[in-house]
Amino acid sequence: MTDLAATPEVSVTFTVNGTEHTVHCEPRKLLSDVLREDLGLTGTHAGCEHGACGACTIIVDGKAVRSCLLFGVQMSGAQVQTIESLAAPDGTLNTVQQAMQDNHGLQCGFCTPGVVMTLHAYLGDHPHASDDELREALSGNICRCTGYDGIIKAARQAAGR
Repeated sequence: MTDLAATPEVSVTFTVNGTEHTVHCEPRKLLSDVLREDLGLTGTHAGCEHGACGACTIIVDGKAVRSCLLFGVQMSGAQVQTIESLAAPDGTLNTVQQAMQDNHGLQCGFCTPGVVMTLHAYLGDHPHASDDELREALSGNICRCTGYDGIIKAARQAAGR
């Protein structure tokens, strides 16, 4: 019988928010846990841990993904962007973050990083999205506080309309 506690760690090198990192993790360790525990990037929230809530959404190689559905070892050579990368070094919010604040698109804040990362990626590819398209893009992000109206208003503002 194999002792799972003795699973060897694997070294993985990837770029997170513009900085190259090498982490040593077990092959079964989720990317969300690597980001939070090994790299101290706690803005990526772990909600359901099976991809349904969207709280752990990040951008990997230009695409919005659920970090709880990936293993850290899968990131070898990848470009990863987390919520921590969006605000300027002086704390100035990016367009989506500012729009969320301006339009009361957040309340408790738990889902907010995933929503912001989803909108950041989606609006980058679809800057003229309709409200229905925005709702579809956000359909994988569960928010129990806002009712989504403020989030859709924020998306409109971030898109410049």
